[in-house]
Amino acid sequence: MSSTAVNQGSMVVSCLRYHDASAAIDWLCDVFGFKRHAVYHGEGGTIAHAQLTFSGGGMIMLGSIENESEWGKLIKQPEEIGDCETQSVYLVVADADAIYTKAKAAGAKIVIDIKDEEYGGRDFTCRDLEGRLWTIGTYNPWETSDE
Repeated sequence: MSSTAVNQGSMVVSCLRYHDASAAIDWLCDVFGFKRHAVYHGEGGTIAHAQLTFSGGGMIMLGSIENESEWGKLIKQPEEIGDCETQSVYLVVADADAIYTKAKAAGAKIVIDIKDEEYGGRDFTCRDLEGRLWTIGTYNPWETSDE
């Protein structure tokens, strides 16, 4: 099955939440290159739901923190659990060095410096403006095989 067929037939979309979701949307678009696909505003300047797309067919969904819904009660922010994550996002890019430079300039905290990986690709890991963990790199798992 080709990677195109897999992408069209099934999809995984990461869902994140932020204290200031509007600022996070701006930051993720400006620094990592996401595009606004849909943004639904909630009460009091919150973001009820947003969808950001990435070249190549990727998408994330995000919104403002709320702890009243069934889903909201299940989610913790990094600062609530010792600045740890229980998941992270890997963003496949053509030029990891260019995004690394933009991320540093935009105040991202680099937690693993940029490097070439033994399994292929070049990547780095950083925290965004609210501490969410992101790895950005050139390794594309769709282009590898188990031969």
